[in-house]
Amino acid sequence: MEESRRIDKWLWEVRVFKTRNQASVACRSGKLRLNDQIVKPSRELHQGDIIQFHQAPMTRLFKVLDFPKSRVGAGLVADFMEELTSEEELQKLKRMKEINHEYREKGIGRPTKRERREIDELKKRWKE
Repeated sequence: MEESRRIDKWLWEVRVFKTRNQASVACRSGKLRLNDQIVKPSRELHQGDIIQFHQAPMTRLFKVLDFPKSRVGAGLVADFMEELTSEEELQKLKRMKEINHEYREKGIGRPTKRERREIDELKKRWKE
């Protein structure tokens, strides 16, 4: 008999979402697609299914390889899913991290209100 699992439970088990509730909310909100169909959290997954969902700023794509017995460690995730997300989408995430990263010398402390405004203005210009 072919094994299957609820989509919200599988997403939690392979650490795509931090909690099962977050996985359920993503399904209910219509952000998650299974084989190009919007699904509910109770939808059954089968091996070989393709999962697509929007996780700002990119759209992620996974292929279901297997089902774990329970939540797995980060090192074992590759045994249960294959990341199919395009390189272009992964670059979007990298660019967003670079934009939001700011460097301050150690010991200077928190930015003043004036410095904060300058930082925000620079970020705004960088995004344009």
